[in-house]
Amino acid sequence: MADAGKLILRLTIGILLLFHGVNKLRHGVGFIIGVLQAHHLPDFIAYGVFIGEVVAPILLIIGFLTRPAALIVAFNLAMALYLVIGTHVLVLDRQTGAPGGELNLIYIGAALSIALLGSGRFALSKGQGRWN
Repeated sequence: MADAGKLILRLTIGILLLFHGVNKLRHGVGFIIGVLQAHHLPDFIAYGVFIGEVVAPILLIIGFLTRPAALIVAFNLAMALYLVIGTHVLVLDRQTGAPGGELNLIYIGAALSIALLGSGRFALSKGQGRWN
């Protein structure tokens, strides 16, 4: 049962985050470049989003190099939290009562859980090795 839970967690995070990556593949990273410029960071960093939102989610889905992929996802979402939401991360929305960074925090928590739990046996790696 635990392996089925790990599979569901990996697929949920991988598939949902991949939608964000595909959107950036289709429409570019212009928005991210603007955010980076506002923080006085170099533009080329924007292309790292493809690792965090395309490559790492695919690795989570197939269950290969699962732990490093999950850490990349957590880092990617932490950077998005910092760069886009900033100091509003814990500011509560008046309508929902949820903090401003709720979605990012869910992704980060789930990714860190995957990094700690590993891929499980329903994975390309079959849960073998320290990186899976």
